Amino acid sequence: MQAFDRLKQLVAEAEEDVLKGVGGNKAAKVRARKKMQEIKQAAQDVRVGLLDQGEAEKPGE
Repeated sequence: MQAFDRLKQLVAEAEEDVLKGVGGNKAAKVRARKKMQEIKQAAQDVRVGLLDQGEAEKPGE
């Protein structure tokens, strides 16, 4: 759950810059794109964690 909480935090942090970027603020667009890369990695971490958890729960293997 820690990885998912991190993902939610990153999305919340990105919201302001995304809105400013849509409004035409170039610096905000750069910050938003950088944050999107962090979000992408955090989402991958959640995905891997879920896969690892599923593997650990398989009985008899």
